[in-house]
Amino acid sequence: MLLEKLTTFELPLKGMPCGTQQFEYHLGMDFFREMESTDVLSAAVDATVEVKRSGDIYELCITVAGELGIPCDRCLEQMSHRVDAEYRVSVKYGEEYSDDADNVIVIAESSNTMNVAGLIFDTIMLTIPIKHVHPEGGCDAAMQAQLDAHRATIAEEDAEGWSDGEGESDNVNDDNFPCDPRWEALRKLKDNN
Repeated sequence: MLLEKLTTFELPLKGMPCGTQQFEYHLGMDFFREMESTDVLSAAVDATVEVKRSGDIYELCITVAGELGIPCDRCLEQMSHRVDAEYRVSVKYGEEYSDDADNVIVIAESSNTMNVAGLIFDTIMLTIPIKHVHPEGGCDAAMQAQLDAHRATIAEEDAEGWSDGEGESDNVNDDNFPCDPRWEALRKLKDNN
């Protein structure tokens, strides 16, 4: 249902002549809202879909470039993320839709068009790293102060009971850092077996 709304992303594959055709899109927040993305706060991305038809095979080359505003994992403020990626996939007709093979999509023979909105969206979203944070010093100062205030240090952990309180701790790992007593208990169980 969602992709049906994005009719401008329908490529008329069956009616396409042999050779190369190019389709260009400018993607703003409307596109990402339509794709129900909550990770994108602002967007200005240009996408180009180049389709090269050779007989019954359609080679698609999707190129995306632009800027996204995404939340920083550390301070939750918006940060800028540069998008620059390319994805290539072959499309051919078959009995029913299948995307099981790497870089090959089979669409049903009854389909005259193919909606590429999902492919464009995935190409963009895969550029976002798992951990996205502002460069050092770029986070919101108030949030950084709160994070620093709640950050525990090894000295504080020792004072709060990580050591046994009688000089050197028995719960020290190879790097001379205190170990959580629960891990020490598990290690003792392992050593006894």
